[in-house]
Amino acid sequence: MKLVTFSAGAEERVGVVDAARGVISEVTGLLPEGIGVLGLIEDWARWGPLLEREVAHVAEVSLDAVTLLAPIPVPRRNIFCVGKNYREHAAEFGRSGYDTPERSEELPDKPIVFSKATTSVTGPHADVQSHPGVTCELDYEGELGVIIGRGGRGISREQAFGHVWGYTLVNDVTARDLQRDHKQWLLGKSLDTHCPMGPYAVSADEIVDVAALELETTVNGEVRQFALLKNLIFDIPELIATVSAGITLLPGDVIATGTPAGVGIGYDPPKFLRRGDVVEVSVTGLGRLRNRIA
Repeated sequence: MKLVTFSAGAEERVGVVDAARGVISEVTGLLPEGIGVLGLIEDWARWGPLLEREVAHVAEVSLDAVTLLAPIPVPRRNIFCVGKNYREHAAEFGRSGYDTPERSEELPDKPIVFSKATTSVTGPHADVQSHPGVTCELDYEGELGVIIGRGGRGISREQAFGHVWGYTLVNDVTARDLQRDHKQWLLGKSLDTHCPMGPYAVSADEIVDVAALELETTVNGEVRQFALLKNLIFDIPELIATVSAGITLLPGDVIATGTPAGVGIGYDPPKFLRRGDVVEVSVTGLGRLRNRIA
């Protein structure tokens, strides 16, 4: 099932998408007031069967007639993110000089985990603010986002997929100069609007083999990134086991799994984003982010 949060006026609404037909079945009226996509994920055993039963009986609206928001517009806490999780990207990042002075191309031996502030989240087609005066080295990172369904701590690799509700797309927009100059990644990753997310929250039952998914990022129509999810250094079970070892994961938490080679700093000279550029991120079966740099 593909869930969306959308607006067709002043209010946020919840819908189930039929992407092939280009329509949303609005299910807001089936839910108690205040229940959004996060609330559905928190109690999916209750709400999932209800939506399956009733979705054919509610009003439909064209996808083109509404504004899609991030599926979870305000996450309950920061997005968990993973750095240098594709071999070729780890090498290009090491060569770039934005990682360490040694310009190391060594692969990490454990997942590198950081976060993006909740206020960085924005919609799948919203403008991304360029923040002039704060950064002049803006970059893109297309990624698969894993949405946690059943929370827990100390989750093993073997149990991990049982805690996955589904998937979404994330563009981990990065201010590279802030990332480099502050010697940590939170500020460079967390500027407002620098986490486009969506367009859908897709339940795991729609994805037969997550490792076979293909990720692609384009800038102004030029393909910059392309990778199979099977090429992750640390796979989804390993990421869930690592994060949950001492941190309780909660329903609705999002783990961005890392970006492949082809980011702007991987080029010589770097290809930083400029105002007016359009970045598109797509993953098989999960839709497409399309954001313009404002």
